[in-house]
Amino acid sequence: MIESVKIRRQCMLDFYSHYEHLCALQGSVPLKAVKTNLTQGALDLIVDRIKAADWVPLLNAIRHNKTLTSIGIRSFHQQGLGESGVERYKTYFRRRIPAIRSKDLTGQLCKAVKGCLSISDALKSLELQGLLLRERDLILLTKGLATASSLESVSLAHCPIGDGGLETICQSVKNSSTIRYVNFTGCSLTWRGAEHIANVLKHQAVKRHGEAWAESLRYRRPDLDYMTGLRRITFNCNMLVGDRGASAFADCLGEDLWLKALDLQQCGISNDGARSLLDALQTNTTLVVLDVRKNPLIDHVMMTNIIERVLMNGNSANSEYKWLSSPSSKDALKTRPKKRTIVLGSGRKGKATIRIGLTSKKSVSPGKKNMSVKDSYSPKPLPPGTKGFLPWRTAERAKRCRYFFHLIFLLLSPQCQHNYCIPVKVTVESASTSETEETEDLDDVIHHPDLAKSLEKSNVTKYQQLQLELEECMEKLKEEQRARVKAEERITELETENARLRNLNISLSEVLHAQSVTNMILDDEGVLGSIENSFQKFHAFLDLLKDAGLGQLAVLAGIDQSDFGLLGHPQMNSTLSKP
Repeated sequence: MIESVKIRRQCMLDFYSHYEHLCALQGSVPLKAVKTNLTQGALDLIVDRIKAADWVPLLNAIRHNKTLTSIGIRSFHQQGLGESGVERYKTYFRRRIPAIRSKDLTGQLCKAVKGCLSISDALKSLELQGLLLRERDLILLTKGLATASSLESVSLAHCPIGDGGLETICQSVKNSSTIRYVNFTGCSLTWRGAEHIANVLKHQAVKRHGEAWAESLRYRRPDLDYMTGLRRITFNCNMLVGDRGASAFADCLGEDLWLKALDLQQCGISNDGARSLLDALQTNTTLVVLDVRKNPLIDHVMMTNIIERVLMNGNSANSEYKWLSSPSSKDALKTRPKKRTIVLGSGRKGKATIRIGLTSKKSVSPGKKNMSVKDSYSPKPLPPGTKGFLPWRTAERAKRCRYFFHLIFLLLSPQCQHNYCIPVKVTVESASTSETEETEDLDDVIHHPDLAKSLEKSNVTKYQQLQLELEECMEKLKEEQRARVKAEERITELETENARLRNLNISLSEVLHAQSVTNMILDDEGVLGSIENSFQKFHAFLDLLKDAGLGQLAVLAGIDQSDFGLLGHPQMNSTLSKP
């Protein structure tokens, strides 16, 4: 056997040794993160800082692996999340886009995962988090899931696959005999995605009903817990699922006997969707977790009823199905905390000082260049040690806060609130850039002498506009009232006409019925008359035969001699009995 093939086969049984061998062939250094996060046969990597060149040996090692029980590839990169304004502009060019965001690399990753799923009998959990998976990537992943022989858990949390991508994944999930748990948290899904999952549950329910019937023969009792199919579905943080998606889940939950947990946190469900789920729980006794928390449109009473009903189902249930902690759509995508700006300067005595945040001095804007001498005047500071000396830091703080508290006093005064009806909302925050900018704006507003006049003029204008709108609304209301009166009168007239026509119709139907009965009687009398005329003509014919001496011919025909009577008074003993 070739030495390289022998080494590769031996390394397939040890992931890290295989990875080191591939790195040596490439001439690169193994990543420390791979060895650090490789514990007990589980690979869990945060891949935002892995370069493109370092991905080649890692993907080859994953493709030929047979020993890993869990693979987790996570990306928390969110460009510009948590930053705004100048800070986003500063960090845009400094932060690099991870190599995993490229479509070529994600395709290679899905191809490697597909290869691992097709040959591994030990892999039980697959988690791809925060990756940009395209359609071709999902097709490769679906083919791998279809060939997996031991996979039990699939998680695509925070991968924006959409409803189309979920439909592709469901093609392999519905026919899988090993997958028991799927996680589609924050995957940009809508009610259509919920319908795709509901169709998977219905398909598996039909299949498992057949298995249960086969196992129930010969007085056996089928064990539902050991049958294949989904046991837990996590659908959190998909706000467009809504009531329609909840109704789709409720339709399949009513008769389902296998699903144990359904997580629908932050799915935009209201009371209507919650009511349909509660109705499904009236017949479902196997569901032990139905999590609809963090849906603010559901009343507290409705949510309490759902949770109580589910807890009643879970009295004797297996403890492996736990309630998940309340998620947030941004928990898995948190960025680093915002760094506080540190500016080093020199004080008046030459000592180094550290100021955190922006300086409290106002920047001179182009609109404030033409300031008067009085506004720009600042008194000469007193030397230290003299009477009335105030340290410059204290003076700056007092100067910055004086105008702020003065404005709050004016806004909170009853006279100002009565005259201008200004709603006041005071928010106290830590010293930051936004607070400094707001303080400067407040200082500008205070120094305007015509503030009260402008507010009064604007209030008068708004009052006049409201008066005009009120008059228009009153006129429209009167017109609608007149139209309503006319409509009611017309309705009364139509009802009267309708009653008259109904009575006329009844009378006409009675007349037609009487005429039909009379016609039937007349028809019956006409028939009897025609029959009687026929018999009279027949007897007249017999009499003519007798007169012509042809009575023997009548005897041969079976006619009795007594039937020959006078013309107009026939007697037919052979056919009619005498009265």
